[in-house]
Parts: sequence; C-alpha cells; structure tokens
Amino acid sequence: MATKTVADKQAATLSKQEIQRYSRHLIMPEVGMEGQLKLKQARVLLIGTGGLGAPLGLYLAAAGVGRIGIVDFDVVDFTNLQRQVLFGTSDVGRPKITAAGERLRNLNPEIEIEAIEARLSSENALELFQDYDIIVDGTDNFPTRYLVNDACVLLGKPNVYGSIFRFEGQITVFGYPGGPCYRCLYPEPPPPGLVPSCAEGGVLGVLPGIVGTIQAAETLKLIIGKGSRLVGRLLLFDALAMKFREVKLRRNPDCPVCGTDPSVTKLIDYVEFCGIRGEEAPTRVTNIPEITAKELKSRLDRGDDLYVLDVREPHEYEISNIHGHLIPLGELPRRVHELDSSREIVAHCRSGKRSAEAVEFLEKAGFRKIWNLKGGILAWSDEVDPNVPKY
Repeated sequence: MATKTVADKQAATLSKQEIQRYSRHLIMPEVGMEGQLKLKQARVLLIGTGGLGAPLGLYLAAAGVGRIGIVDFDVVDFTNLQRQVLFGTSDVGRPKITAAGERLRNLNPEIEIEAIEARLSSENALELFQDYDIIVDGTDNFPTRYLVNDACVLLGKPNVYGSIFRFEGQITVFGYPGGPCYRCLYPEPPPPGLVPSCAEGGVLGVLPGIVGTIQAAETLKLIIGKGSRLVGRLLLFDALAMKFREVKLRRNPDCPVCGTDPSVTKLIDYVEFCGIRGEEAPTRVTNIPEITAKELKSRLDRGDDLYVLDVREPHEYEISNIHGHLIPLGELPRRVHELDSSREIVAHCRSGKRSAEAVEFLEKAGFRKIWNLKGGILAWSDEVDPNVPKY
C-alpha cells in the first residue's frame, strides 16, 4: 500500500480555519464534511475569465474547490467592467489571468489557483484538460466552443456550458456519460456573421452573472454528487421576460464525436471548421476596397465630395457618430435608391464588419466608387479624434 503524502493527508481533512470558513456548507446534510472534502479535492478548469468566468471563479473559489485553473490570454479592457466583476478600474490594461488570480487568491487563500496565460487551441487543449475533473466553458465564440466540446468528449470530461447574448442565456452540461454533447445540439456552426457577438449586439451586464452562477451551481453539484443535473436538459433564461424554460436534449447516436461510430477522433482546425478567418477577423468578406481613418480625414479636410454612409443602428448613432448619413444595414436594400452611384461613398460601422457587408452589397448593386472605413468608428476614435466615444 502506498504511503500517503502530507499533501494527501491535508486534502483528506479540513483544518479548523476551513471548518469555520465553510461552516454554512457543513451544516447542510447534502454537503457536510464529506461533500466539502470532495470540493477540496476537486480540480476545475475555467475556459475564459470574462463575463461568465467572473462569477464562476468567484463562487467556485469561495465554495472551496481545491484547484481552479483559469485559461485566458486577454487583457482587461475598460468595456469589460460593465459585467466582468472580477476586475476593477485599476486592472484595465493588465492581463486578465494576473488580475483574476490575485482576486481569487485573496478571496480564498486555502485553494490553489493555476493561471494559464494561453490561447486555447487544438495543440494544447488535451494537455491542459487532462489534469482536471470538470471543464467549464465561459467562452463567446464558436471555434472555441466546438474545441472545448470535442476535447471533453475525447477525454471523458464533463463540460459545463453557458452562453449569453443581450438578455438571453443558455446553460447545460455536455459530455456527461450517456448524455449529449454540444455537437448533438449544434451539428454544424452557423454561417459566419449570422450570429453577432456580444461586442456587436450587446449584453445586459447582470446576465453573465446569472448564467455563470448557474454554471457554478451545476459544477458544485457534479462534484458533490447531489441533485438533478442539467444533463440532457438545456435551460433557457430570458431576463427581459424574467422567465426560465427547459428544452430536452438527446444524445445523437450518429454524432461525429460522441456517437456510436465517431468520425472525429482527434482535434481539428476549428477556425476552418467554423468557416472564418480567425476569431479577430474584422470582416467575413474579402477583396473589399478600404480606406483608413486618417486617409478619410485627409480627404474630408481637402474638401473631396465624399458621402459618408453609417450602417449602424440608430441607438449606436446616438452613442457616437462622425456625422455620416445613417442607413442601417438591414434597411439598405430598400433604401438603396437614396444613394447616388456617381458619388464616392465611404461606408462605416463600429468595427468595419457590417460596413464591409454593405460595400459588398452595393458593389453587386452596381456601385463602383465605394470604400469601407477600415476599423470603423473605433479606428476613427483611435487615429483621428479621441473625443469620439468608443463602445
């Protein structure tokens, strides 16, 4: 019989300080000493420290999960603070894992925080996941969601999934033995650009707190082995209507990953699978004529006859604008007659993505003197006029 190490013995007991810290858990018969020891011995990996990762990290750390890994490669941006409650104003510009690690260690110095500054990829996912019991997906893009799903299925790890957009959220547990995986629900990714990101469509600041906290609750239940799990059940939340509803999910026997005869037996190129040119690609169309913010400013100052077309939504125009003519992208097909094809047109949006689609549409409609403002109004604020608010 192997001799137990000091670390093993410590993990199998609770100190006097830990008993005091977790006393509200310990007096619950569903948790008790046995459940709290399971939490202490558990290893959970959080993918992302953003809107969902913030409440996940806080509550899993506070609950006493013994080892928490956090994977992120981003820095704290001022726009994150509306919902990413792990961070404060003084953290802006710092690596997220550094700021998150400090906050979680301060919250609970009894646990181990492993900060992994890396972009999750097919090259490192299996190695990173191997040492953890449960993977919690707090990401916001399709390539990473498919990557997390496939890696979890290949390794036999539960995947506690959550997603958010505007006022709505989804939560479930994928990859549990006998249960469905992400590909059972979404066999194929949506066409690029069809589903806007939170940066494009927005998100109610409290929504990731609600969804992330539910993910944390599911994670704790998985660890202590109590309650009814969200396996084969997709929980849908609408904050605007303040309603929950549930959709039954079934494992697809023909699923290419978790089915009876899987065709996906190793990780693939998920950016290519999702049909995009990378997570940070500003547009989904190619060969679009572009003009930079500085070039546009120079031409406007010179008095060139340019028609600046703003294809954002009216509420975005109210936030900030460069005095362009507002025709939202969705209205462009029925309002194209308002444009003069003999004039040079510069289309812009927030980041350059929607305006690139507008340029592509107008080129097909016969317009030839048309440009896309590279980087959109964000680039204008960075390169020309910092007084124009960024959002």
